Amino acid sequence: MLRAFTARRIATAAAYGGGGITALGGLTFGLVLAEARLARKIILATPNGDPPVADGFYGLSLPGDPLAFAMLGDSTAAGLGVRSADETPAALLAAGLSSLADRPVWLTNVAKSGSRSEALAWQVERALLAEPDVAVIMIGANDVTARVPPAESVRHLAEAVTRLRAAGCEVVVGTCPDLGSVKPLMQPLRWIARRASRQLAAAQTIAVVERGGRTVSLGDLLGHEFAADPREMFSADRYHPSGRGYASAAAAVLPAMAAALGLEPDMDELVPAPRRGRGTGVLPVYLAAAEAAEEPGTQVVGTRVAGRERGPRGRWAALLRRRRVAAPETALEGPPDLTAA
Repeated sequence: MLRAFTARRIATAAAYGGGGITALGGLTFGLVLAEARLARKIILATPNGDPPVADGFYGLSLPGDPLAFAMLGDSTAAGLGVRSADETPAALLAAGLSSLADRPVWLTNVAKSGSRSEALAWQVERALLAEPDVAVIMIGANDVTARVPPAESVRHLAEAVTRLRAAGCEVVVGTCPDLGSVKPLMQPLRWIARRASRQLAAAQTIAVVERGGRTVSLGDLLGHEFAADPREMFSADRYHPSGRGYASAAAAVLPAMAAALGLEPDMDELVPAPRRGRGTGVLPVYLAAAEAAEEPGTQVVGTRVAGRERGPRGRWAALLRRRRVAAPETALEGPPDLTAA
């Protein structure tokens, strides 16, 4: 509950131009800063070079007009850490989307390594030149490591989503990853990184859903898998995902892209998810955002209850997961409308 209220305060501060709350406020920085410098030194000691270029057509032999897909964000969106273009998340998503839509997909990747959320402004400018039907944004890790005030990060993301939606583009945001799973980080920096990244992820979800986008929680999904098998899930620098790690992230994001475009995923049909095993998966968005930050691969999308988008505690949102999770019975006034609004 505390994370839900904190996320709502950050999102509100972002909407009104405030600086928001810093995750490290009140802590002693000496040891933390020393550990951060050491972790950064370890990460940078294993250079990856530039990420592979994956732009172009996917499924070109398929009939129909191509769908335009734009990828925005940081090094994770760019695909840093793998050698082959087809291992990057953008390429995996473009190929998967082409298969689901049975149409060609034109991919434009404007993500850049090292980007913070403030870089989304110029990335959106470039992405809009491709007139995208759908855009995926992965951003936030560099904001956390640079100690950017979370409200500032969220404000930049909110502006990017607003501009893309105004252009008729569907938007899916993979929220800030769980930096507590990064191998070079030691305690207490690991705990601080986990807390800050999940706090930012929840606030990102509120801002994105309020503006008509969808989010997918990457933090907990990748955190569990990366912690269990770091040699396979991380690349050589022990910070960026490997090809297998990117495939895991793409598998979580693709159903949200398909749902946003009105496609039916063959094996990943989404269903309402319970609130951590308790009752309905339709909640005020700030509560849904906090739940999603803790649950792997959870999608959050705006919905209606009894024909209304908003309730006494704000915008309604649905928590969605894959079909393997059984749908609970709901206790709403009539069935919820689980379409984006």
